[in-house]
Amino acid sequence: MSRRRLTERQKARIQTIQNKRREAATTRADNKLGSTATEAARDGLVITRHGNNLLIEDPQGALNQCLFRQNIGHVVCGDEVIWQPTGDHEGVVTAIRPRRSILSRPDFNGHEKPLAANITQIVVVIAPQPAPAGYLLDQYLVAATAIDVRVVIAVNKADLLPHQDAPTELAHILDIYADIGYPLIQISARESGGLQPLFDHLRDQTSILVGQSGVGKSSLVNACVPNRDVQTSRLSDKTGHGRHTTSSTSLYHLPFAGRLIDSPGVRSFRLGRIDRQTLEHGFIEFRETLGACRFSNCTHTHEPGCALRAAVETGRIHPTRLHNLIHMAKNL
Repeated sequence: MSRRRLTERQKARIQTIQNKRREAATTRADNKLGSTATEAARDGLVITRHGNNLLIEDPQGALNQCLFRQNIGHVVCGDEVIWQPTGDHEGVVTAIRPRRSILSRPDFNGHEKPLAANITQIVVVIAPQPAPAGYLLDQYLVAATAIDVRVVIAVNKADLLPHQDAPTELAHILDIYADIGYPLIQISARESGGLQPLFDHLRDQTSILVGQSGVGKSSLVNACVPNRDVQTSRLSDKTGHGRHTTSSTSLYHLPFAGRLIDSPGVRSFRLGRIDRQTLEHGFIEFRETLGACRFSNCTHTHEPGCALRAAVETGRIHPTRLHNLIHMAKNL
């Protein structure tokens, strides 16, 4: 079923409601800050956000329930912040430290909505079933390049590979990306040690898992965070939102020195606003050919002297990758 488009009146009504909520949240934060702030400001890490409430981890590892000043911008999980204590493990976030990376997606108005901050790695999860969508995979890879973070393609449910009647389609897709140079790992929760390659890549990184529905992302998060119930319970106790905390974006500390951000927002992830040059450079094997077209504004569809189409003809670029670039460019 296609997503229902919002009318301009509906968009305006939603925007008005959001503005009123922001104003009310600002008033609450200012009142809290003005009436009770006595201690010096502290550093903190945003562990989760639920509505206008944040859980901030301080340098000692304690969780603190905080509001935030709306004029500092959209605070997200993974942000490093400055917060002002206003009570016992309570406070107000007053500033966001400069972000090293930010993963975003467009909202209903086409504006960029941040999902997670300061990630160092995107793990794109695919599986034999459902069959990988190459276009979606390329969107993830472009997004990772655009925000300058590492990327790994993880083939989940690898135990199914030998039993597929026609594994050639998946094998063909994997060959394309292996030839380009993307890191590829095969993982399986059903085999002893089958998830170790994933654990090795998550170590010492702040990662987020992305991928189409049904590839097993939730199961992988549970496997990577064996004490997730304990951490979730700790978050729930602090927020007072109970099990609904699991529907929020949360940062989990991994038992092998790393962090994993679990965000429901990536389930509907799509490429945000980027310019044509950033998009083209996101196809990393195109870079040595970009700029060699006869026309500087070449769309790579029909113009004579197109270097990318020539590279396809000689086998240096796979035609599916060029097709996906052209399709993404039309949606910029």
